[in-house]
Amino acid sequence: MIGPTDVEIRVLGCLIEKQRTTPDQYPLTLNSLRLACNQSTNREPVVDYDEAEIRKALGELGRRRWIRGASGHTSRSPKYRHLLDQELSLSEGQISVLAVLMLRGEQTPGQLKQRTERMFGFHDLDGLETTLNSLASRDLIERLPRRPGQKEDRYRQLLGGEQAEESESFGASASGVDGPPDRDATAPGDRIEAAEPFPVPVYTPETERVESLERQIGELTSELAELRTLVDDLRQQLGV
Repeated sequence: MIGPTDVEIRVLGCLIEKQRTTPDQYPLTLNSLRLACNQSTNREPVVDYDEAEIRKALGELGRRRWIRGASGHTSRSPKYRHLLDQELSLSEGQISVLAVLMLRGEQTPGQLKQRTERMFGFHDLDGLETTLNSLASRDLIERLPRRPGQKEDRYRQLLGGEQAEESESFGASASGVDGPPDRDATAPGDRIEAAEPFPVPVYTPETERVESLERQIGELTSELAELRTLVDDLRQQLGV
């Protein structure tokens, strides 16, 4: 099976992030998930995915058994939750690190420690390094060679997307031989049988009002997250 696309990785990262930072808004509707994917803070790169792209990604992730539908009795709109921690047997620290790498690309241990604080609080860099080593030993992330002038190592995720395709170590671990990545090779974590086709969400006119309200809530939640990020950055600068 070809590894997850950039869209799938962004969707998966957003589901993990929102589960851990705004549990009252989780699971997510399609619209809330689109807003989370496209928000301008805590994302690298900033994207503008439409609902069709999100639906397709949800279908593929469902077939991988990395997400499932979770519609509740109080909402007519389909909702979605991730299953990555269960499928890959990940700890809270491990899945938090993976989520930040999926959402923001290559990062140093110092950046990861700061950016995972809202999802999981590592006591120190040693604890984070232990988690990074455990993920690297499973070929879920890799440490990159230092570039000229860099003082810290950088890490990137290998679950899927462009980063994983560019990684020679990912290609070697997936195919079992040296050389460029094999696009038909099994991606890390795909050591499960194919799932039944995942239902793509279907919308009817009766959901319009509910979707409108949820869109407003999602926008407010996104704005609040941006404000929290600004406050956290200000505290970091002031040393508070």
